[in-house]
Amino acid sequence: LRDIPVASDPFAALRVLTPDAPLHPFLQCREVCSLNVSDRCDFVRTTPDCRSQGGYLNYLEGIFCSFPPHLLPLAITLYAFWLFYLFLILGVTAAKFFCPNLSAISTTLRLSHNVAVSFSPRPGPRSALVAFSDPRTAGLAFGALFGAGVLVTTVVAGGIAILRPFTAASRPFLRDIIFYMVAVLLTFTALYLGRVTLAWALGYLGLYVFYVLTVVLCTWIYRWQRRRSLVYSMPGTPEMLSDSEEEPVSSNSYDYSEEYRPLLFYQETTAQLLAQALNPLDYRKWRNKPVSWRVLKVFKLPVEFLLLLTVPVVDPDKEDGNWKRPLNCLHLVISPLVLALTLQSGAYGVYEIGGLVPVWAVVVIAGTVVAAVTFFATSNSEPPRFHWLFAFLGFLTSALWINAAATEVVNILRSLGVVFRLSNTVLGLTLLAWGNSIGDAFSDFTLARQGYPRMAFSACFGGIILNILVGVGLGCLLQISRSHTDVKLEPDGLLVWVLAGALGLSLVCSLVSVPLQCFQLNKVYGFFLLLFYSSFLVVALLTEFGVIHLKSV
Repeated sequence: LRDIPVASDPFAALRVLTPDAPLHPFLQCREVCSLNVSDRCDFVRTTPDCRSQGGYLNYLEGIFCSFPPHLLPLAITLYAFWLFYLFLILGVTAAKFFCPNLSAISTTLRLSHNVAVSFSPRPGPRSALVAFSDPRTAGLAFGALFGAGVLVTTVVAGGIAILRPFTAASRPFLRDIIFYMVAVLLTFTALYLGRVTLAWALGYLGLYVFYVLTVVLCTWIYRWQRRRSLVYSMPGTPEMLSDSEEEPVSSNSYDYSEEYRPLLFYQETTAQLLAQALNPLDYRKWRNKPVSWRVLKVFKLPVEFLLLLTVPVVDPDKEDGNWKRPLNCLHLVISPLVLALTLQSGAYGVYEIGGLVPVWAVVVIAGTVVAAVTFFATSNSEPPRFHWLFAFLGFLTSALWINAAATEVVNILRSLGVVFRLSNTVLGLTLLAWGNSIGDAFSDFTLARQGYPRMAFSACFGGIILNILVGVGLGCLLQISRSHTDVKLEPDGLLVWVLAGALGLSLVCSLVSVPLQCFQLNKVYGFFLLLFYSSFLVVALLTEFGVIHLKSV
């Protein structure tokens, strides 16, 4: 053993003593940069901590196995460009497909926008479920949830107030923030006790069920009171805007085909309708836009074409509801296929039923049958009665596109964190928290720009209630069912308590300041939240690097 160069390669002795065994499973992936260049590829391939949780590409293996060391700057540049393109995918999907379908669903079900957006799917619970599946990362899951909670309730909520000042819905705001504070208190107590029992996990899920029932009951009571007040109100009295509803100031639909209608009516063929529906470019608009807009549009065109091909959009404001018979029938085949291939990064789609037929093949066959029946039972000019169901299909498909892109963003950010030797705590606090909140931020900012700031602001609290209650509750419940023991929690130093305290303080500040402003949220409130997050980030980083620490007794 004296001849082993342990100083230059700390894992050389381990490989000599156990040549056929993988590297130690509890090694952290960021230690790869301390190895010799020739050993980094094997380390990344054999260390469990270097494996990506979901996603389609292994970015760490690409950096350390596909690129030689002297081309590492080129690899980082390519990853940065791919990261920019993923941001572009998230923005286009949220603006032109996710938000319009969510608005159509709330209109169809006669739900207020606040209720509809509170139950929309988020990437947070999926990340928590993955983290709790491994006992070593269960404690880090709380840090990720706290970090994302601080980010959404400050940066995203503040950005909404800056983009479009508005008057918040008083009762939904107070309801959501109180429920979220209770959820944070439960999580803080679980961290203090150091474990999550079966009863505690069921309590998380029970609290979320109670929250859902409260939202539905409050909506029903409000509508009953409103109908009763309208009966006794004098005719001609204008209706005031409610706590649960808001009028959009701009359209949330994007129409590529009907902006310029021909003067003479003629019957378009099915092929012409399909080509027109799949065309994401407005040629007259192209000529009137500046060069910068055209360059960005060139990058957007492949994304928009792919999304038009895979995601249906229902617009109840149009006479035909945006019914495109050939394209919508094609959606019945392609959209379920996308759902199968993006759910859990395609793990369910490639599963073979009985070891013979993969799930994606069954989905294609069933979708083709339904599409054929729909095509011959409908016409190009009039939408069918069940056209509103396409809004649900488009909503699910666009949500999974957002989730798939956000997963790739998280994996890229994690890989860059390993390259730059950031610790897991800092990585979860910054890069992973930002990555997990990308989908929320794009969706909420788009809703605000399109005239739904209340809807976006409600999502900041309603969505993260789903994250923490379902993520922690269901994640711990699955781990307990596997191991038949309580989930042990080991807080990673002082930083976890800083995270929990910052989240609680941000909620208390909003609970006090918003009613004092008579629920009128302006740009001053938005900049205050941004300043709060910046201060929290500085304190957290100083705590991580030991500048702020507890005195040892």
